[in-house]
Amino acid sequence: MPDSSALHSASSALAAGRQVQSGLIRAISENLANADSVPTTPGGAPYARKIAVFAPVVADAPGDPVGRIVRDTTGFRSRYDPTNPGADLQGYVRLPNVNIAVESADLQRVIRNYELSLNASSSIKTLTQATINLIG
Repeated sequence: MPDSSALHSASSALAAGRQVQSGLIRAISENLANADSVPTTPGGAPYARKIAVFAPVVADAPGDPVGRIVRDTTGFRSRYDPTNPGADLQGYVRLPNVNIAVESADLQRVIRNYELSLNASSSIKTLTQATINLIG
């Protein structure tokens, strides 16, 4: 019969993966939602991209593996738009440091990682059931 620790490992990874993927999806969603937001006051600060930072996961210890959400410190983009209410004295509007292509790729990666964990767990369950059928 397949080692029960394999099934336990796969189910633990899937459970932790759900929390991690949820935190990542939340940060990515906020980034995408604010990718085109502009400040409403002259020279104001734009939305800063959020990044999920992970905490170490200890076996059988409760806790969210997404330890915290931090702001990306890369520079903001700017666009010349002197008619915008958020423009500075030179007529430039600072834009969020969010790259929609990067966020979309990150979202696809998160989804694919979750699917792989789900498939691994399903494969182990199928193997266990097949072994039980052979024995019985």
